Amino acid sequence: MRSATPKLLHPICGRPMIAWPIAAAREAGAGKIVVVESPERPLDGWLDEDVAVVIQEQQRGTADAVKAAAAHIAADATVIVLNGDHPLVTAEVLRALVEAHVHQRAAATIATAILEDPSGYGRVVRAPDGTVERVVETKAPGDATERELHIREISTGMFAFEGGPLLAALEEVRAENAQGEQYLPDVLPILRDHERSVVAHEIDDPAAALGINDRAALAELRSVAQMRIHRRHMLAGVTIVDPRATVIDADVEIGADTVIAPYSSVHGSASIGQRSTIGPLTTLIAARVGDDATVVHSYVREAEIGDRVSVGPFSYLRPGTILREGSKAGTFVEIKNSDVGAGSKVPHLSYIGDTEIGGHTNIGAGTITANYDGYRKHRTTIGAGVKVSVDTMFVAPVSVGDEAYTGAGSVITEDIPPGSLGIARARQHNVEGYAERRKRQQETGGDRPGEPDPGSRSSPQIRR
Repeated sequence: MRSATPKLLHPICGRPMIAWPIAAAREAGAGKIVVVESPERPLDGWLDEDVAVVIQEQQRGTADAVKAAAAHIAADATVIVLNGDHPLVTAEVLRALVEAHVHQRAAATIATAILEDPSGYGRVVRAPDGTVERVVETKAPGDATERELHIREISTGMFAFEGGPLLAALEEVRAENAQGEQYLPDVLPILRDHERSVVAHEIDDPAAALGINDRAALAELRSVAQMRIHRRHMLAGVTIVDPRATVIDADVEIGADTVIAPYSSVHGSASIGQRSTIGPLTTLIAARVGDDATVVHSYVREAEIGDRVSVGPFSYLRPGTILREGSKAGTFVEIKNSDVGAGSKVPHLSYIGDTEIGGHTNIGAGTITANYDGYRKHRTTIGAGVKVSVDTMFVAPVSVGDEAYTGAGSVITEDIPPGSLGIARARQHNVEGYAERRKRQQETGGDRPGEPDPGSRSSPQIRR
């Protein structure tokens, strides 16, 4: 991968790569999930608590990796072995593998697929009776013969075993190959030598066999995973106008009749209700959107947008923001860690931070809550039914009572009682004839150093 990030932690549609086969196993009904990792513990902190972790002390091959998990393998259990870098495996594929394995009463069942280009994959060599004789690895020159390289049936890396025979066979595996590794497929001829049956199960979804070893494969498989996510939502009643121009993570929830417009991205644990419209050009990250809401040309992170709320265009909703039912965050509005009451509006060109706003309040254009004094954050409280005029600045901590007003251009530093008008601005002074005097001054070479501006407060020409 040529990356400081461990391969299995590279994200695919909002999940680390390793989380995909784990999710498939969990959905398929696995009684226990065991992950084998290296002594460096690259997955530490990324796995759920119900996943057991064992360490393969030295990377001596896939058979040795399974042997590292021997303490978790019951003799009478059905054991499924998966690759952590095969993210497109599904619960349906795993359930079908288990059913085939149980039905045929085999000691081992290998999941296979037919690929047009099997390069890099182990080839499945069949016995005359159709059972599996062995799997030939092709990782290094000399592992397989020229004839074996022409076989198109490949091992997907997924196996079903009976626990007891698997544990016994693992003890007999030897590293007799070009790479000096103990390959898990080498248990298959060992089981046959002990007169145990080994069969193949061709899976219906060849994509489950695709692994990731570089960024190119990561992009290719991510596009397949994304297509599946889109299809799932569309079959559930969601309109995705242009799937090729839309990004939706795996764990996103979307209600029926919602429309996702082009160039929109929905990430993490975001949820969207019914009949809402998202986009175009909107990003939602771990946000919650209710029913009948509209979010256009906006960026929303860890915010809650209620039913019938309108957001955008060009709004930025930061973590901790709550827009309650019927409220609005309009054009070029930034809101952070604030609760905007039902029916209240912040229509345009405003910053609201660390603020409580009651219901049915209107915030005029250019309103700012000055919430930071250089050392601490302070909160502003604005009641219900308040009319905030344009260009009002609230210097927190400050409180505005219900049904109060502010005068345009005010800097509010003290509480405003309910029903009162808060106005805080300098008196206006008009200087008559200013333009003519200014013109005459420029023509005569005015504005020399030390000469007062006729419009300044210090000029003797100002009339009071």
